[in-house]
Amino acid sequence: MTGADAMPVTPAVEHLLRTEAPQVLGALVRRFGHFEFAEDAVQEALLAASQAWPAQGVPQDPRSWLIRIGYRRMVDLLRSDQARRQREQRTGLAEAVMRVPGRQPQPVPGTDDSLTLLLLCCHPALSTASQVALTLRAVGGLTTAEIAHAFGTSESTMGTRISRAKAQLAKAGARFTAPTDTDRSSRIAAVMQVLYLIFNEGYTASAGRQLGRVDLTGEAIRLARMLRDLLPDDAEATGLLALMLLTEARRPARTTSQDELVPLDDQDRTQWNVELIREGTELIDGVWGRRQVGPYQLQAAVAAVHACALSPEQTDWPQIAALYLWLERLNPTGPVRLSRVVAVAKAYGPARGLALLDEVNRRHRLDQEPLTRQRERAVRAHLVQLTGDAAGAATLYREAAELTNNQVERRYLRGRADAL
Repeated sequence: MTGADAMPVTPAVEHLLRTEAPQVLGALVRRFGHFEFAEDAVQEALLAASQAWPAQGVPQDPRSWLIRIGYRRMVDLLRSDQARRQREQRTGLAEAVMRVPGRQPQPVPGTDDSLTLLLLCCHPALSTASQVALTLRAVGGLTTAEIAHAFGTSESTMGTRISRAKAQLAKAGARFTAPTDTDRSSRIAAVMQVLYLIFNEGYTASAGRQLGRVDLTGEAIRLARMLRDLLPDDAEATGLLALMLLTEARRPARTTSQDELVPLDDQDRTQWNVELIREGTELIDGVWGRRQVGPYQLQAAVAAVHACALSPEQTDWPQIAALYLWLERLNPTGPVRLSRVVAVAKAYGPARGLALLDEVNRRHRLDQEPLTRQRERAVRAHLVQLTGDAAGAATLYREAAELTNNQVERRYLRGRADAL
């Protein structure tokens, strides 16, 4: 969020801007409507703050400061020819706002617009990719350039995606209001899925020279904390946060100092973040007995079993296999099925794992599906290696390596092949 000549933004200021972004956006949308214009105005306000606050200090009331700047930018947008025509056709409010003094939107004590914004950004009219981009921009406060960099695309491409998403919301008649009871559950589920996707992209990037991106996992965890605070009685929201924390706890041991991938069994577990493990374990333990178990809680339970094992040999693989069987019944996806194959192989031997993998492929063709083929090859290579077939495993590792765009993962798979 900084310009070339600006002082660097401290982590504390950066966190403050991320936290205030949805509240400022909510104030502007309530005052003016026009989500698409309000979101641009908020980005301008965040940019101005990132340039001014490091040098001048954080104002006493940062939210009001941001709202004031956003208000000015909003009026500028509404005065443009196209925006004015649209505004005049509806209410003519743009000119009225300029004539009435003291009409700037103000923070509403006790009001938190974060959940409403998350639900709006995850509107069913949008594609998943658009939901992710708009959530990071509107609720996360990331700039278009930051989002584009995180997902390995150009700023212009990401800008087009975000603009189209906002236009789709307007076309769908989306409003800045809480959803009705009939669609609230499905909309909240969409929000959780978007946060889950953001975290996964940060933990293992789909492409690029780095295995993952700490900025994305950090943002996903921040938004998941926000969601849990807003929905304290939702066990799945708690499970999602617990899953992220328990998974992120292993990050320090996932790569070497040369950024080479280290598989789970070879990781130095003393490097795992014990505070994140403690927090994540307490969260999942706190909701496990509510008899409302969902996919995120089950994945968090798996992560907790791993976290509790002081060594690979102490891992309770039969319990993990049972949890994945339960998870597959709730969420029958390719990645879940492959994870169950690995757990079964670890618990009962590679031959049993390969037999299950063959059965899964016959039923679901994971070895042919674009989204699962790469991991299916990698899983099969590992199981074949465990049976003693080094040559067959090497061939499969090389096939898996050619199917990934993540350079760290590709080097690891080629290295396994070469070692065999």
